[in-house]
Amino acid sequence: MRLLAARLDNDGDVLLTGPAVRALAAAGTVDVLASPAGAGAARLLPGVADVLVFDPPWSGFSPAAVDPAAVEDLVARVRARGYDEAVLFTSFHQSPLPLALLLRLAGVPRISATSEDYPGSLLDVRHRREGTARADVGEAVAALDLAAAAGFALPAGDDGRLRVLTTAPVPEGLPDSYVVVHPGASVPARAPLPQQAAGIVEALVRAGRAVVVTGGPGERELTAAVAGSRAVDLGGRTDLPGLAAVLAAADAVVVGNTGPAHLAAAVGTPVVSLFAPVVPAQRWGPHGVPHVLLGDQGAPCRGTRARECPVPGHPCLAGVGAREVVAAVEALAPAVPGTVVEEVRESAPAGGTS
Repeated sequence: MRLLAARLDNDGDVLLTGPAVRALAAAGTVDVLASPAGAGAARLLPGVADVLVFDPPWSGFSPAAVDPAAVEDLVARVRARGYDEAVLFTSFHQSPLPLALLLRLAGVPRISATSEDYPGSLLDVRHRREGTARADVGEAVAALDLAAAAGFALPAGDDGRLRVLTTAPVPEGLPDSYVVVHPGASVPARAPLPQQAAGIVEALVRAGRAVVVTGGPGERELTAAVAGSRAVDLGGRTDLPGLAAVLAAADAVVVGNTGPAHLAAAVGTPVVSLFAPVVPAQRWGPHGVPHVLLGDQGAPCRGTRARECPVPGHPCLAGVGAREVVAAVEALAPAVPGTVVEEVRESAPAGGTS
């Protein structure tokens, strides 16, 4: 059986779909259809035979313009592969129906998806999430629910946690034991303030921890400012497999609600989650690893799905102090006995130390 699993979102969303992809892979050969923003993560998922890339004009923060040639190319590629079935994975606020229509045009005979909108003849299996007892389960579990509705289950012995294939080496020169601080996010509202992240790094170093600061190519200025002279700055120096290797070797990861939080979970590293409640933590928090969730989950931004913080001062995360983060790291990954620890004192609720 040849199967197509689609997730047209960012890397973190694709990683959360990984267990469901493995459920499909237990029944046949699985290709993943991903956006350019998620294709890197799709290539790291176990059980994936090939990755098709398509930039959907109906999804993403800066969606592509409608390109008839690109749409026709996708339909032709899918038709040429002769898939027996497709399962379309989406977030709760997205519609799978534009893609379902294209896959119908490509001749896919059976299509399953979660849809609140009436699907007409576009879906063979219409899975419902909102308004059910399963409405607030995590995204990884929701994807598994859809896979089960389509007739696919994890094989015996698969615990349903996130996983990736990691083959990249850890960069040379890193400490033997370290904590990662990842200060950025593709959505600014979901990241700590830069000065707060710098305070967290300073507090961790004072507490006897070596710190590695990570970030993408467009975050070099941010990571340099956060790392200062106190931490190793890897901003822009790792691709996704390389970042996975760095996270896998870490004692713990301090990160906002962004893709590297899910990548850390996929390599089994504990997560201190600085979680802004613009989306629900019960759906998007770290899956399947020990973690501590920090941040005011009742803040005024709750449930807004805002990209930019709608409340002056970013109070949902700014109130998380550096001492609180250090304590969370210690709870998840206790320091080696005998480590020299300086006193950590708060100077401001934004996370600074003195």
